[in-house]
Amino acid sequence: MASLKDMRVRIASTKATQKITKAMQMVAASKLRRAQTAAEAARPYADKMSAVISNIAGAAAGSPGAPALLAGTGTGRDQVHLLLVCTGERGLSGAFNSSIVRLARERALALMAQGKEVKFFCVGRKGYEQLRRQFDKQIVEHLDLRSVRQLGFVNAEDIAKKVLARFEAGEFDVCTLFYSRFRSVIAQIPTAQQIIPLVVEEGAAASTTSYEYEPEEDEILTRLLPRNLAVQIFRALLENNASFYGAQMSAMDNATRNAGEMIRKQTLVYNRTRQAQITKELIEIISGAEAV
Repeated sequence: MASLKDMRVRIASTKATQKITKAMQMVAASKLRRAQTAAEAARPYADKMSAVISNIAGAAAGSPGAPALLAGTGTGRDQVHLLLVCTGERGLSGAFNSSIVRLARERALALMAQGKEVKFFCVGRKGYEQLRRQFDKQIVEHLDLRSVRQLGFVNAEDIAKKVLARFEAGEFDVCTLFYSRFRSVIAQIPTAQQIIPLVVEEGAAASTTSYEYEPEEDEILTRLLPRNLAVQIFRALLENNASFYGAQMSAMDNATRNAGEMIRKQTLVYNRTRQAQITKELIEIISGAEAV
């Protein structure tokens, strides 16, 4: 059985851990509000951009001059898949990172079972560390955002340019974006979104409203599609940021509660042990006095 001194040290250590987790919870809560506001503000623009492009793409359906970002690399060409996996740079956030990686891993294994070639573009340290254990040779690029204090559109543009460069070089046919969509502090939804070639929303091509575009649809799409790619990636980064702080806040709250319960149990054991030791000493003193 541990000595009273060891128990006191253990209780003090648990209390110190509880203070740290409580502080981390408060920091995550303060950062969550800003991150959530940014993510929610980006949603209408990203959704409207997708709707506009889908409408134009519906009008340009079947056009021989349709951009490759919309039409793909050729009829039936989906042999090489690039999985753009966005995760966090830090842990202590429950299942936030692992849930995104799990979704990407399941998609990769399913594609490989179909005879497809899979490549990974990792954004974020945690996803890269988990995926390289199994897919090290298939990771073609890793981008670390630890030095970025506040996410901006320029960060998404940089990622989009790297993806476009690989697409134009013929390195892949299909690109799918993986991230976690923020719903609430206790609910973050791992999401897979195909961004190359763009998936046109159903009904866009069948719209009864007729529009005349200036310049022509193909030219508009050539300009808008790369922009849309950056917008969708930016949205994913913002959703991930909010999801990370939500998950971390929830995880640190649970850790703080668990530490409190552990302190209660450790204190109870300490008091019982101390009481037993005092009782033993009293019995020894009384026995010694009676012997005299």
